[in-house]
Order: sequence, then C-alpha cells, then structure tokens
Amino acid sequence: MPPVLLVTGSSGLIGSEVCTHFSRELGYAVHGVDNNQRAVFFGPQGDTRWNQARLARELPGFTHHELDIRDRAGVLALVRTLRPAVIVHTAAQPSHDRAAAIPFDDFDTNAGGTLNLLEAARQACPESPFIHLSTNKVYGDAPNRIALRELDTRWDFADPAYAEGIPETFTIDQSKHSLFGASKAAADLMVQEYGRYFGMPTCCLRGGCLTGPRHSGVELHGFLSFLVKCNLEGRPYTIYGYKGKQVRDNIHALDVARFMAAFVRAPRAGEVYNLGGGKANSTSILEAFALVERFSGRRQVTTYSDQNRSGDHICYYSDLRKIKAHFPDWDITQSLEETVRQIVAAWQSRPAA
Repeated sequence: MPPVLLVTGSSGLIGSEVCTHFSRELGYAVHGVDNNQRAVFFGPQGDTRWNQARLARELPGFTHHELDIRDRAGVLALVRTLRPAVIVHTAAQPSHDRAAAIPFDDFDTNAGGTLNLLEAARQACPESPFIHLSTNKVYGDAPNRIALRELDTRWDFADPAYAEGIPETFTIDQSKHSLFGASKAAADLMVQEYGRYFGMPTCCLRGGCLTGPRHSGVELHGFLSFLVKCNLEGRPYTIYGYKGKQVRDNIHALDVARFMAAFVRAPRAGEVYNLGGGKANSTSILEAFALVERFSGRRQVTTYSDQNRSGDHICYYSDLRKIKAHFPDWDITQSLEETVRQIVAAWQSRPAA
C-alpha cells in the first residue's frame, strides 16, 4: 500500500501543487481537504472548484474530503481514520486585508484550525511529519524599521546585515501584523510548540509571495497572479503607496512542494524556515509591471493610492541560508521570469469565470 498524504487546502495554489508532486513523483495516495472557503472569503473570483476537478481528473486515486478545518470532531475523525504518513497544512484565510472584516473567521480558521490538525496528529500519528504553511506576516511590520535605500525602481535594505534578506531569527514581537498576521503567528507558535514540547516532526514555512500558474489570484491575495489578470483584461491595477517600489520575493509553488518533500525525507522537530524566492526572485511592483508586459505584450493600466496597506512591508525578501544549510540538495529551480511566463500563459488559456 502506498503511503498516505493528507493535504489541507488541497484545491489552492500550494495544496494542489503538493498533491500533484507527491502523487506523481513520490507515489503517495493523496487525500485532500478543501471546502472552497476561498470563494466565501473572496467571492466567485476566488473559487477553486476548477482545481479540485483537475486533481480528481489527473491524479489516480485522489480522494477529496469536503471538510472545514474548523470542524474539530470532523478533523479528529478523519486523521484518526487515515493515520497519514505526512500532513501538509496549507488551508487558511490568507488575506492581510480581508482579516479585519472577518476577525472570527480569520482566527478560527488560521489558529483554531491549525490546533485541530496538530492535536489530531498527536493523537493518531505523532511520528508523521507535519508541515505548516506559515507566512512572512508573522514578522509584522518590523522589517520596515530596517534602514532602506531608494533605487530607481525599488526599495532595498541599506543595512549590510540584511544583504541576503530577512532571517528566521528576526523578531516577531511588538510590531503591527494585521489580524491575519496575528492569527498566523498564533498558529506558527503552536506548530513549533507541538514540535518542541511533544517532540513531533513539525516545521513552519514562512512564505513570501507564493505563486504559480494555478493561482486563483484576487486583489486581496495573490500579487503576481492578480497583476497578470489585470494586465490581460486591461483593468487598472491599484498601487498602494511606497511609489510602487515595494519589494517581495516570489517562489513558484513547485519549489515549495519540492522543499516539503525534502523535509519529509529528513524531518526535524519544531523547525522554522523562511521559504521564498530570495533576493534573486525578488521584484518591486514597478519591475513586475515591466516583466508582465514583456510576456503579455500588453501595457499595464494602473492607478495609485497614497495610502499604503496597514502593516505592509516596504521591502521583504527571504534569507535562504538556513534552509539551504539544512537541506543542501534543495534550491530554487523556477526563476522569476519563468514563473511570470507560466502565469501569463495560464491566464490566457483558462476559461473565463
């Protein structure tokens, strides 16, 4: 019998990539948990049923479970029945901005749902690697206190201590996170604690901008995917402050899935990794416009607001030195240019919603 993988948020960008990678490349029997909550959070544009249908069509033996991770009894029962060899937890309320309007849903999903899964794992399969998709928003706006220098098209760190980006030792305390960042920080700490306190093989992956061609990007979540969508449809993309020079590192969902596979092969207890594209895959909004225009052949339509998003990072890219030291066989394989090319091609070929 093949080993069982349980993926929450299986119809989303990262979840679906993990399902595909572990099924095709590693031979796992994949069970996905998803109730299309993204459409509830973001409306029809956030709907992921198309991706659920794709997984059922393309992955032999894929099993879908229509389950809300806030359903404690349901989560406990499912994990007890499956006793998965690996749990990958990607389900979340993922929007920095949306959380303020739905604080109970945000916290119950991000913090409470994570606790439900951790305790289910501890009771049923404590030896199984538990991989949690966290976020760089656990650092709050503390990165904005680092000295910056303004370049023609981007901001960058002026302090040489951060030449490689933000490390895992950076403070998560006493800064503005957004309610989303706070709920994800609570989950992040709980995942660490189950690793450290109970000795379970857990890790938190503090993602930067996770992206790829299967992203259902919306304005409140999915920077590159939504930007490409606006470009192709001729819709204005709104820049929120910082002159459009704010910087993010972008990592393709495939490289996220590849790292998860590497962690399963050599798990550790209570670990934390900043998982992003690093400096080489970083881009400002202005630079992203130019890159997308190169592949789409269409001019980007923009509007500008002087009001930046509260708690937003001015410059953030991940210091990948720890993750590469612990897993020297893993590295970024998808460049920013290739990732954007794939996203443009995906939106051009996707049926209209």
